[in-house]
This record gives sequence, C-alpha cells and structure tokens, in this order.
Amino acid sequence: MRIITGSRRGKKLKTLEGNAVRPTPDHIKESLFNILQFDIEGRTFLDLFAGSGQIGLEALSRGADHAVFVDSARASCAVVQDNIRTTDFAAQAKVVQADYASFLLRNTEVFDIAFLDPPYRTGTLEKALLAVAEHMRQGGVIICEHPTDEAIPDRAGAFVRVKDYRYGKILLTAYRHESLV
Repeated sequence: MRIITGSRRGKKLKTLEGNAVRPTPDHIKESLFNILQFDIEGRTFLDLFAGSGQIGLEALSRGADHAVFVDSARASCAVVQDNIRTTDFAAQAKVVQADYASFLLRNTEVFDIAFLDPPYRTGTLEKALLAVAEHMRQGGVIICEHPTDEAIPDRAGAFVRVKDYRYGKILLTAYRHESLV
C-alpha cells in the first residue's frame, strides 16, 4: 500500500494484518480522488473508520490542509500514527481513538470532506452517515464506501445522494448539500 500521487507520492504505508482490516484497493482509491479532485485543496478531511489512514494521508498528499483520523481500534490508531510519521504529516493530522458515535458527539470541528468506510453490512454506515452530516460545511462532500448489496439512504440531513460509482461489488456513494444540487 502506498500514496498514489501528490507531495508524498510513492511513500509506502503500513497496514494491519488479518481479516479485521479491509484496505481500500488502489484502483478504488484513485477513483475516489478523481471524484474529489477539485474539492481537496486547502480543505479539512475526516477519515472515519480510518484503518491505516491511507485515505486521509492521500488527501493530505494531494493538498488537504488538515485531516482527522478516527478509529476505535488501538492497533489501527498506532498504524495511523506510524504512517503519519512516515509521510511527515504530523503538523496536519490528528488521530482520535474512539468509536464514531463518541467522536461525533463531542466533536466541534466542521469538515469539508468526510470518507466513511465502516465494517460492511453492520448497519453502522447509515448511522454514521446521518451523524457526520451534522458536522459538514454546506459546500462539503461525504463519500461512503460500501458493498453494492448494502442499502443506504438517499438523504442524510441536508445532504443528498448525488451519484453512485460502481467498482465490481463495491460502491462509492457521494452526498452533497441539497443547496448545491
């Protein structure tokens, strides 16, 4: 696993071994950033269910101003910290070990971009999506990674589903503020 492009292009990243972690494949990561290409520069990025932190680190490499990485697993947060050190983004990154609900309950920060990739088929995605929408700027975008057979809502607060991007059995679903669609 590596940073695909930007200021840290080619930097190798660590990930946890085993079935508990499901890193986003490079071709889906590249597609994700093609969707976001004009939205990243100078923005604040939320990598919820961060795993290794590869998505938030890719955003920083491509010009995001700040990224917050949230994961409930201590081991995942340790890997994210290692990857932040490897990519030299410590000044622009914050790692929070917490489940998504606890984090969002006490969070006061507002985000421009949020990426949600929770464990599949647990019902977590819909709950997290609804909670994240309350912490987004009006011009922001929320992207959810999920299997094609996992239904998610057409609306999350003031954010509406604008497009699904299919990659085999995986969908990236984009939400934007209703005033922008």
